Amino acid sequence: MKQIVETARKVPVLAETDVLVVGSGPGGLAAAIAAAREGVDTMLVERFGCFGGTITQVGVESIAWYRYRDTVDVEGIGIEFEQRTKAMGGTTPFPQGNSDLLDAEVFKVVADEMVQEAGVEPLLHALAVDVVMEGNAIRGIVIESKSGRQAILARRVIDATGDADIAVRAGASYRKTPREEMMGVTVVFSCSGVDREQFLAYVREHPTTIADWHKDWSAQSSGKEKEIFSPYLGEIFDRARADGLIPREMTSISGTWSSLKETGEATGLNLVYMLGYDATDVRDLTRAEMEGRRLVMLAIEAMRRYAPGWEKARLRNFGMRVGVRDTRKIIGRYNITERDVRNQARFDDAIGIFPEFIDGYGVVILPTTGRYFQVPYGILVPQRVENLLVAGRCVAGDKISHAALRSMMACTVTGQGAGVAAAVSLKQGVASSQVDVARVQRALCRQGVRID
Repeated sequence: MKQIVETARKVPVLAETDVLVVGSGPGGLAAAIAAAREGVDTMLVERFGCFGGTITQVGVESIAWYRYRDTVDVEGIGIEFEQRTKAMGGTTPFPQGNSDLLDAEVFKVVADEMVQEAGVEPLLHALAVDVVMEGNAIRGIVIESKSGRQAILARRVIDATGDADIAVRAGASYRKTPREEMMGVTVVFSCSGVDREQFLAYVREHPTTIADWHKDWSAQSSGKEKEIFSPYLGEIFDRARADGLIPREMTSISGTWSSLKETGEATGLNLVYMLGYDATDVRDLTRAEMEGRRLVMLAIEAMRRYAPGWEKARLRNFGMRVGVRDTRKIIGRYNITERDVRNQARFDDAIGIFPEFIDGYGVVILPTTGRYFQVPYGILVPQRVENLLVAGRCVAGDKISHAALRSMMACTVTGQGAGVAAAVSLKQGVASSQVDVARVQRALCRQGVRID
């Protein structure tokens, strides 16, 4: 590749803070709020115009779709997200299990309010492009925005970018799933003009379960999932392929519906799943956005033709960006494994719990029996870089553990843990890798987190 040489230049410092969180999805948002609640100066940097990540920017409203009557679930800021959104009238029941969908637009306001109430300094429309290092310790980041190139200095940095962007630039050890093994990316969309009652009558007459996923994707389960209802729409797209509306070889159109409002709006439609895209490659991201929109229009046409109640449906909006499930993960002080998440692992350095829920790489396990595992602090701590923690789907672990911890509610667990640990390490006067985990656990318990 042809290269140029950049001219050396001085970069103005926009701000200095105690804890800097980069990325404001469920993990980053929880991290910033948790750190600020511990009484340290906290700044939250986001590249788009709203906080909330996958919820508000992608449009995935099902933050806890895995939840059933007997699920032993997380406690902490993630539950606050649900409660606050419900209090604003921004939830609807998810058709599967015992959870609510969060209206993506209402959640933008909820996130704003929670950030402001916690005393977090917000910075939107700012893209992190580089890091500031002193030896092997991170000292801040460089951002680009409409204001130009600026630096933000911090005593602790939390990478909640989803792709470990900050950790990689800082020199942390990491792994990246090979392109051919990466989970698919999705363009989520919403429609209006749906006859809700007519469509729900069709769903009652043609019930689907998790077992129907197996017709389009090979999926391993524990067996109990095969009888569980799922809002899956495989048959409609099978008919579209049989009639030639969708190419017969195209398996990327299929998936689930979620929220159907009495106003005729269907939001959070997850009907496009595209393989072969590396979301750390800008050209792949470009192709995925454009191809995803094309496939959405095919999906809508198939729904109009074959789904009762959708005859007058029309596109309302796309998510702001493509949804990504899988890219880079740090190699941490501890790397959580499939054995851990499938065998109720317990850890001395636990920062929270998560139910036995796995969704990805051909495995679907739903937490209907009360089983859960503890989430260890070690998966937030990268190798080779001091005073940097990670939160969200780029925490350390293998493929199947990633299929559990990539979940939005799991991201709130690692986020809250990272935020509290960063704050406690500052108070203790030690590097974040050397923090007294018992003190972190006590602080998390005071914040309402379930540890064991």
